[in-house]
Amino acid sequence: MSRPTRAPGRLARYGFGTAEGDGGARAADLLGPEGLRLWRPVEQEPADEPAGELLAAMSRAADPDLALRQLHRIVEAERRTTDGAAESPLLAELHADPGMRRRLIAVLGASSALGDHLVAHPDHCTALRTAPDGLAPIAEGRLEPAAGGNPVAVLRTAYRLALLRIAAADLTGGRGLEQTMAALSALADATLAAAYEVAVAELAEGTERPRLAVVAMGKCGGGELNYVSDVDVIFVAAEDADLAAATLVATRLIHICGLVAWPVDAALRPEGNRGPLVRTLASHLAYYQRWARTWEFQALLKARPAAGDLPLAQEWIDQLAPLVWRAAERPEAVEDVRAMRRRIIDHIPPKELEREIKRGPGGLRDIEFAVQLLQLVHGRGDETLRAPGTIPALRALVAGGYVGRADGEALLRGYRFLRSVEHRLQLQGLRRTHTVPTEPGALRWLAAALGFTAAPGRSAVESFRAEWVTHATEVRRLHAKLLYRPLLESVARVPADGLRLTPEAARHRLEILGFADPAGALRHLQALTGGVSRTAAIQRTLLPVLLSEFADAPEPDRGLLNYRKVSDKLGSTPWYLRLLRDGGPVARRLARVLALSRYVADLLARDPEALRLLAEENELAPRSREVLREGFLAAAARHADPVEATRAVRALRRRELVRVACADVLCRAGALAPTPTRPDGANRPAPGLADITQVGTALADVTDATLAAALRAAQASQPAPEGLRFAVIGMGRLGGYESNYLSDADVLFVYDPPAGASESAASAAAHAIAEELRRLLGVPAPDPPLGVDADLRPEGRQGPLVRSLAAYAAYYARWSRVWEAQALLRARFVCGDADLGAEFEAMIDPVRYPAEGLTREQVVEIRRIKARVETERLPRGADPATHTKLGRGGLADVEWAVQLVQLRHAGRVPSLRGTRTLDALAAAERAGLIDPTDAAEMAAGWSLAAQVRNALMLVRGRAGDQLPRHGVELAGVVRLLGRDDPGEFLDEYLRTARRSRAATERVLNA
Repeated sequence: MSRPTRAPGRLARYGFGTAEGDGGARAADLLGPEGLRLWRPVEQEPADEPAGELLAAMSRAADPDLALRQLHRIVEAERRTTDGAAESPLLAELHADPGMRRRLIAVLGASSALGDHLVAHPDHCTALRTAPDGLAPIAEGRLEPAAGGNPVAVLRTAYRLALLRIAAADLTGGRGLEQTMAALSALADATLAAAYEVAVAELAEGTERPRLAVVAMGKCGGGELNYVSDVDVIFVAAEDADLAAATLVATRLIHICGLVAWPVDAALRPEGNRGPLVRTLASHLAYYQRWARTWEFQALLKARPAAGDLPLAQEWIDQLAPLVWRAAERPEAVEDVRAMRRRIIDHIPPKELEREIKRGPGGLRDIEFAVQLLQLVHGRGDETLRAPGTIPALRALVAGGYVGRADGEALLRGYRFLRSVEHRLQLQGLRRTHTVPTEPGALRWLAAALGFTAAPGRSAVESFRAEWVTHATEVRRLHAKLLYRPLLESVARVPADGLRLTPEAARHRLEILGFADPAGALRHLQALTGGVSRTAAIQRTLLPVLLSEFADAPEPDRGLLNYRKVSDKLGSTPWYLRLLRDGGPVARRLARVLALSRYVADLLARDPEALRLLAEENELAPRSREVLREGFLAAAARHADPVEATRAVRALRRRELVRVACADVLCRAGALAPTPTRPDGANRPAPGLADITQVGTALADVTDATLAAALRAAQASQPAPEGLRFAVIGMGRLGGYESNYLSDADVLFVYDPPAGASESAASAAAHAIAEELRRLLGVPAPDPPLGVDADLRPEGRQGPLVRSLAAYAAYYARWSRVWEAQALLRARFVCGDADLGAEFEAMIDPVRYPAEGLTREQVVEIRRIKARVETERLPRGADPATHTKLGRGGLADVEWAVQLVQLRHAGRVPSLRGTRTLDALAAAERAGLIDPTDAAEMAAGWSLAAQVRNALMLVRGRAGDQLPRHGVELAGVVRLLGRDDPGEFLDEYLRTARRSRAATERVLNA
């Protein structure tokens, strides 16, 4: 009878057919009447209720098809041994024992190797039976060898049964990762002990039993063995008289374990494979005292008695312990460990590097090496750190304060995840592997074996990949922090009775940290940490963290100098050091901004108390336009004297500049990046270099509020006819919400005289207000000045500073040139009389958005002016390829192209009527006026140039448009922008600018 066509589809609901790719057709054969007899093909349903339960169990396996194939093979093998009995005893037992059913199916779906073993030995399935008391079988790594028979064969069978129980408990949630690793290590100990006894029993008659210790090393020694791994050991004999027999026993033990379970690797012994297999205790001690390298002491961290003469093994460990904990004082210690780590990475094939969960970046070795290095450095004076296992040692490091709690938890999570992946990969075929597969079917199996399931919009494989990337990235970051900071080289040389950084211990290491003036840096350290005061003690605690941040910056000396300046000003205040010590990321945030930004450092030098902003996430988010305006106006209103009022406003402006600049510097700092929240709890990203428009808007809002408050003070101090209306119009970058940290305020001043008032009196009063506004904001003060530039007014500097609305209208109607219309594209009301501002904008709209567009002559004029600007305004000696403002593909290129499109088409396309460059560019693309590819290239060029220009100002502390091609300023810009390689970034900038230039030329010449 032919199979019903819908059978495979129904079985696919149980997960069958995914791996086979046949929709369940193969499963229908194996489950049908001629197979396991669990499925009725005609009725399209399980044969009975127990069959349905067994199918449901297989659907939950990592690979239902594999579980089914393996079960079918086992039942077939069972039938051959029972003369083809109609009923399968195994299936009957699985129906009656839900616990056994769950355990066996989990193993069959996750491990083809253990399935093959059960096919060869169907009777071994009974090892997974539920005990009479209802408990799962014991899975703690015990061996239960049968009596009689070949001892090696008996040991092999007992090993496989114990491994089967451990795997079943692991796969069904009966054991966590740490329990599984402990059980596998206990099984290794038991196997070594059993093999040891077999080897001793095989010694020639009359040979005295030698005193031989088997010391477990590596993962076995740390109690964290995986399913398939070499077991690292060192053999130790008590005396010379034991050597001959001990060598025979050790050799035979290695052979037996290779036949039974896994290879035994004794390469960690003195002199490695070139040295004798067995040494006496005295010989070991002599070697480690004279010849051992740092990595050999590092390996001893995991030494543990495993088999043979256990007291001798413990004596060996105890005698070597003092040497282990003095190893970090050796001059080459830290570099030895680093070099070994680099060699391990170098030996991974490049095509496997990113898929390696053990040795690749962000892998298990990163965690193990970081933990072991910290054990070597700090375990000399803290015996609680002397644990052989990675997880216990990491917990001890966290408990002792050597690793931050959050960092420690992140490493623990990463370690558990990566070890779980390693276990599942190895369990599948019981072979050594640490490489995540690329084949889709294998990835689906791995994700399912780890418990990942599909979610709306994301497959199980995608969920697995996302978590893997998250853990690997975090591990990589923390590994660099713990292992590669050159500061550890200084700490590692501090005598065991004083583990904190001291100036004396750091003297010869500051140069390695990157300090150009080690003597000067040492003087700063001595000034900060000298004495026995509480302040000096806190500084000694903080400096290791701060120096590691300074060392990562292009100019470590500057960071340390800036930190000393801030500390000198605030060191005596009660809150300063307490905030750095107890304020979470405050200390590292401060170190980063001081090391990377002269601009922020200068602002903090004027206002050190502003560093309190670094303590609160919401303090590193820009204030809204309304909040800024209200706060600035209120500050000005508290002072009758206009100078004092403006001084208060400028102080608030300085604080807001610190807020935005700090958020900007920190936005790409990983865990240090601010994460402000809205009042409703929703996440709100802080402004940063990644979003240059947000920075420009925040800075423009600060300038608007400053001008509004200064105008209020100026109006209060200058008599004016009653009813005189006055407004400030923003131009240039201020008008376009594209301000940078050192931008002047480009403005126009407009007034409207009251009805019946003298025009000359109104003009004089308005002029006095404008002059007073400029004077107040330019008065010398500790705060950054805000230049008020009115040069874009009609007739430029030759024309009157202030005009009436009617005068502006008359001028633009009669005398306006095309470049003035272009300048008005960014005009917007800033402060003063809002109605007058709206009237001004309405008056200029026909000028900047001409209904008929531009004449051919006007387009040619714009192109001519642009060419002249490029030739005349580019500074002498400037590199046009990397000049962010006037260079090829930079800010001016894109802005001229966009503004030309606005002048030509905004009269009939209202969406083009905006002051922001990128908004107008996007509107032009939507209107079909600019090719989408050109628009994307122009947006990329403008954004990158603006980001670089802001970063240059943050790094230098002064205005600058030229991106250097080498040096510390380039390195600082690259660091601020979250990149790694200055050369690669420079290539990216040149490539982006070149494409932007080509796109702008196509738009300009259209």
